[in-house]
Amino acid sequence: MVDRLNGISVFLGAADAGSFARASEQLGLTRSAVGKTIARLEERLSVRLFNRTTRAQSLTEEGQTFYECCQRIVAELDAVEAMLSGGGRSPTGVLRVSAPVLLGRLCVAPVLVGLTRQHSLMELDLRFADQLVDLVEERIDLAVRIGPLPDRAGLTASRLGAFDMKVCAAPAYIAARGRPSDLDDLSGHDCLPYARRGGRAEPWRFATKDGAVTELSVGGRIRLDDLEAIAEAAINGAGLACLPAWLVDSQLQSGRLVSVLDDHRALGNSVYAVWSQTAHVPSKVRVTIDELRRCMPVRLARPSEAP
Repeated sequence: MVDRLNGISVFLGAADAGSFARASEQLGLTRSAVGKTIARLEERLSVRLFNRTTRAQSLTEEGQTFYECCQRIVAELDAVEAMLSGGGRSPTGVLRVSAPVLLGRLCVAPVLVGLTRQHSLMELDLRFADQLVDLVEERIDLAVRIGPLPDRAGLTASRLGAFDMKVCAAPAYIAARGRPSDLDDLSGHDCLPYARRGGRAEPWRFATKDGAVTELSVGGRIRLDDLEAIAEAAINGAGLACLPAWLVDSQLQSGRLVSVLDDHRALGNSVYAVWSQTAHVPSKVRVTIDELRRCMPVRLARPSEAP
């Protein structure tokens, strides 16, 4: 098979060059090697491919037919190689993506659904899970992760953006309890911390003016392990919440929640796309990463303004 393909490339080179001498220069072969390759090809096909005289060289009728067929074959090979190596313009096949539940539903899904409308040969299998998944075992092409990547071995990562948190409360709560103006005021308020499994409340993190990070352990009678439940509790006037901007953007826009402590930047996390290390990134994965890089920064900040 390799010899047959080599023979085709030499034949195409000789036909395009117009002479064996010029073909040998362009292909980096001796004139004798070009002639012998064409002779073996003609013997195998049992046809003459070139009309040769001392002054000119041209394709025979059979040679012209063979030339056109070989051009199509090489073009198809080039297209397949480009597609498999990630260079194809039309990604195909099933794209399997894993993303955290809320971030995936509110920020990732709209981007990927839109991407499938742009590429009609792509299919999307989007799975929501807050726990880390094994990309190889679960046959996941791409995962979106929040925060540090504890399992980076064997993975490639690309940062998609970062999000801040918003300290907010319902207008009714602010009217009844007052608006905190400084971080020290939080101790006098009911707060709604996020509690991981085991009941441990996550501290609220703020950037200081000198670039450092301060962590505050906030208290309250209510601890929840679900961000949507915290947002709903805040909307119902249960206290102050510190939630991702992408989660509460619509509630802030509608006035159901009011942002407080705007002079203090509440810190969130970076968001990454991760995929298995490979020499060649499939086209469907490459275009998805590019689209997430383009769209996620806006969605992480203000989903209501995202295209």
